[in-house]
Amino acid sequence: MENLIKELVREQDFAIGNDVVYLPSFKESFNPLFQKKVYTPKEIYYCEQFEDSLLRYASTWAAKEAVYKAVKQIIKDPLPFKRIEILRKKIAGRPHVILPENLKHFSISLSITHDGDYVWAASILKR
Repeated sequence: MENLIKELVREQDFAIGNDVVYLPSFKESFNPLFQKKVYTPKEIYYCEQFEDSLLRYASTWAAKEAVYKAVKQIIKDPLPFKRIEILRKKIAGRPHVILPENLKHFSISLSITHDGDYVWAASILKR
């Protein structure tokens, strides 16, 4: 049975990932070490442009988690969060995913939303 599941995953052409962040919990765990370990300089620059930068960090974190969850359905190698980059061409613009060179053949659609104390991100990955 396990071999059958492995074969199905290898042949999978798409994957879906999502993540929900509860802002009060995120605020408690957010610190300079986490920021340095998870976010790229471009992501930090983007988030720091906003008065409520924590919401932007949480949104980017949810997006990274959603992309990570989709990618790990297709490949088995670990992918560090800092190697998943979420960029926007303009303030509050459409988010784009930048992956390492060996994963550039994946096409990823990403959506991020927030309401009250929650941030949610969903990604669809296509080979």
